[in-house]
Amino acid sequence: MYNSVKTRRRLIPGPRNVTVKMFVANTNVTLASLFSPTFVSFAVVKDMEAEKMELKLYNTMTQQKEVFTPINPGKVGLYVCGITAYDFSHIGHARAAVSFDVLYRYLKHLRYEVNFVRNFTDVDDKIIIRANENGEEPLELSNRFCEEYLVDMGALQCLLPTHQPRVSDHMDHIVEMIQKIIEKDCGYDVDGDVFFSVDKSPNYGKLSGQLLEHTRAGERVAVDSRKRNPADFALWKAAKPGEPSWESPWGRGRPGWHIECSAMSAHYLTPKFDIHGGGADLKFPHHENELAQTCAACEDGGVNYWLHNGHVTINNEKMAKSKKNFKTIREMTESYHPLALRHFLMSAHYRSPLSFSASQLDSSSEALYYVYQTLQDLNDALLPYREAMSEDSGKSEQTAEAKDIINKLKNALKFINASIGKLKKMQKKQRMSLLVSLVEIEKAAREVLDVLGLLTTLSYAEILKEMKQKTLTRAGLSEEDISQKIEERIMARKNKEFEKSDQIRAELTVKGIALMDIGKETVWRPCFPLQANSSD
Repeated sequence: MYNSVKTRRRLIPGPRNVTVKMFVANTNVTLASLFSPTFVSFAVVKDMEAEKMELKLYNTMTQQKEVFTPINPGKVGLYVCGITAYDFSHIGHARAAVSFDVLYRYLKHLRYEVNFVRNFTDVDDKIIIRANENGEEPLELSNRFCEEYLVDMGALQCLLPTHQPRVSDHMDHIVEMIQKIIEKDCGYDVDGDVFFSVDKSPNYGKLSGQLLEHTRAGERVAVDSRKRNPADFALWKAAKPGEPSWESPWGRGRPGWHIECSAMSAHYLTPKFDIHGGGADLKFPHHENELAQTCAACEDGGVNYWLHNGHVTINNEKMAKSKKNFKTIREMTESYHPLALRHFLMSAHYRSPLSFSASQLDSSSEALYYVYQTLQDLNDALLPYREAMSEDSGKSEQTAEAKDIINKLKNALKFINASIGKLKKMQKKQRMSLLVSLVEIEKAAREVLDVLGLLTTLSYAEILKEMKQKTLTRAGLSEEDISQKIEERIMARKNKEFEKSDQIRAELTVKGIALMDIGKETVWRPCFPLQANSSD
């Protein structure tokens, strides 16, 4: 089993139990507390043929949960705003990516055919400024950070979207949509710049709740006296010296920020599609303007469900590059396993703010290690019985308790840990029934891990090895250092220097390393770093 009850209490303290609540609510079957201490609130389908799932999503537009009904039965169009590629992405970007990756995975789990589009903004003021500072071409810089982002997404186990369009590849579609907006008298040209007229959008402000008289010109654009209304925003910007530009009916220039998503979502999906997602900070002005543009260009344009994830905060402030208070994904995965970071990013309701701290990451790392160590212990325990199970070939049935666990998907890891020690003491018939039960529970656990994006192609042992290495990195120690400490402790105990023995153990525990005596052997495993002189 994973460890003794006393040790487990110290390694997996109750107050730090993690609650993962994603998009799904009020489903027919609730997937609750499959993992302890990792408490999961999600949903699963018991029998897709016999029972139709009712999925509910919180819609920002209506500010309530609504039953999800796709435009085309069995198919889902999903668009999520991606990054502006001018630097390494931080964990605020990672939270958005992981949140919508879970939604993507869950929709696929429900057997929807999902067309998932996530864009790259590779033409933008910030990119131009950074490129000029670095002395490189803007598109070369943005291309480099698009690729770095994909490396980070791979590490976080985020599935590749169906399409990942870049603004620079879709100028024709953008120009075409702007022309339609002008034709509908919702846009106007001023000296090569093109602006959207918010006064022509009767529902402007409905998504964000912003009254038109209270709206600001936009976060990325200074107020321009040439505008008919200060809230009007740029569809096209006239070319400036030293900036990338493209041909258009209004002269050379480049698109405004908002039009790119309207054009690309319409191209890869349709002007009206099922779900649009992004960070909460995008509700206004980006998504509000995007919606106004699409509806102006296309009479049937719009989005049925708007979803927004909460910010990652640090010291009670939103994590952002502009505030210079951010932690990059790359920086965090140098010392924490990417799966632990993913687990942390799912550790609060997706619409709530998520407060970053090293202790929260430690907690996620510890909880995930418990999950994989339990599954590894199960594999080890089942190994001597694999041949017998193969010969049994479905004759034995699961126990009633196991059926209940799988049906409710509750306390699976607790059941596994409690059962492993019983196997050798049981009669053959009872043991075979328990073995079959444990195999089925592992399948259910793997299914949940897969939907949550916490299952990789690596074996449990390989993941545990990687997590131990990250623990050593955080502690500033090597395997050789730990071996030396273990030997020192063994000698101290032989010499009845129990105070010294306890001190060695305590010093390592402060660094997130727990020494455990199993029989005559001492091994180490990661643990939550306890404060020195803690009473626990």
